[in-house]
Amino acid sequence: MINVIASITIKEGRVPEFIEIFKANIPLVLKEKGCIGYLPTMDVDSGLPPQERDENVVTIIEQWETLADLKAHLTAPHMLTYKEKVGDIVVGLSLKVLQGI
Repeated sequence: MINVIASITIKEGRVPEFIEIFKANIPLVLKEKGCIGYLPTMDVDSGLPPQERDENVVTIIEQWETLADLKAHLTAPHMLTYKEKVGDIVVGLSLKVLQGI
């Protein structure tokens, strides 16, 4: 199984707009071959000292059966449409692709 942690930095004040676009795309992603899970999350104030919070970052936690499934996801037609819709909202992206050991 492949795990992905994608941290997407959004322009200040545009997080609600981003979330609306993102959530509309979730049902299409969940239907993709090999998609096990696709969950948008945001920082919560835990009070734990090492935590660094950023209210303009949405972190996506994904699970895929294979790396090939993940790569196919990136070029799926609905993902290309999603990228166009959020193009002027997203400031940056950090990606971790992980496999259990």
